Amino acid sequence: DQLLNSFMGTVDTLVVSNLGSAAISAVSLVDSINILVVQAFFALASGGTVVCSHYLGCEKKERATNAARQLVFITFAMSLVIAIACHLFSNQLLGVIFGQVEPAVMDNAKKYFFFSAMSYPFIALYDDGACILRAQENSKLPMQISFVANGINVALNLIFVWVLHLGVAGSSAATMIARAFAMVAVLYKLRNPKMKIQLRDYFSIRPEWEEIKRILHIGVPSGIENGMFQIGKLMVVSMVATFGTASTAANSVGYTVIDFANIPAASMGLALITVVGQCIGAGEKEQAKMYTKKVLWWSYIGDWACNIPLFFAAGFIASWFHLSPEATHITLTILRCFNVVSLFIWPLSFTLSNPLRASGDVKYTMTVSIISMWLFRVGSSYIFGVVLGLGVLGVWIGMFVDWAARSACFVIRFISGKWLERGSLA
Repeated sequence: DQLLNSFMGTVDTLVVSNLGSAAISAVSLVDSINILVVQAFFALASGGTVVCSHYLGCEKKERATNAARQLVFITFAMSLVIAIACHLFSNQLLGVIFGQVEPAVMDNAKKYFFFSAMSYPFIALYDDGACILRAQENSKLPMQISFVANGINVALNLIFVWVLHLGVAGSSAATMIARAFAMVAVLYKLRNPKMKIQLRDYFSIRPEWEEIKRILHIGVPSGIENGMFQIGKLMVVSMVATFGTASTAANSVGYTVIDFANIPAASMGLALITVVGQCIGAGEKEQAKMYTKKVLWWSYIGDWACNIPLFFAAGFIASWFHLSPEATHITLTILRCFNVVSLFIWPLSFTLSNPLRASGDVKYTMTVSIISMWLFRVGSSYIFGVVLGLGVLGVWIGMFVDWAARSACFVIRFISGKWLERGSLA
């Protein structure tokens, strides 16, 4: 499912690549906004997953169903407000974020952003449905829906862009339709009476603020954490842009490749939200610790299975992007450094944070992530990259320092057992 979600945005870039640099730049720029919004919706949906898992852990199915209904209500309301605001103030928003880009780029960005913003409620409700399914131990169904949605996205992209010549607007409309299908499919499947959590009569849902407060208690800190992470990432990318075209290209390719290398460990982290959430809901704190250790071990296996072959295949993969010799050399250097460092600390930095969130220890993970991002990710990147003159390699070293700091904080918290002191949200 994670792999398929990564393909959704990549397809748009590939299909519009024959429309010129203005189209590619527009898609890339707008996607930086889309990622920020999508991360916020996913964080909110994850908050619902934690609450539903706690209820299922102590066998309160009716309360779990009610929590799921409240999750759908609050995320739909918020996504609708965001979508309307984006449409009303799209010119101002794009102008403030992207400044004085070329007129052709801005024109394409406005077209792409129109349908992107329209799809925000679809993304939010699909994330809700997928997370509710995962909370009841059904991760296969979201994967199957994502597979079909990706097929629809590819087919419609080719028709709208290459056959009907609708440009970036056609590409964005294709993705919107695919996301709408995914939303309808997942919400329809949740009507199945065999499900532990069933969702019906959506128009009869009324807000219950106490339940919404529980969801927001988990979702808001995670959303702030993800938002700050993306903002910090944008700042680092801006720093890399000052190092020249070769460094910018190498950095872009590097991020594209490592996103796929991290999928196994990231997926184990998603699994831990459900597993640990149900354990905490049942009052089984020792099981929560035991399963965290076991799943963390599997995340390391997945991380090693991806990064060791990637270390040796880095040159072959870099050749796919037709980079200059200088950019290729930089790409190989940063990828191989990433492969080695990731083997030891990536799961501790990102997978281990999810059981802490699943237990309700979200303020700690948010605080650690934000401080580490600004102090180490941004600060160390500037010191190594600019002050010491290491360029884009220095920026990646700053990223590794951020991982190390996060890993140390999360390991200490896990060993201390303080993450288990809150007890069940149910």
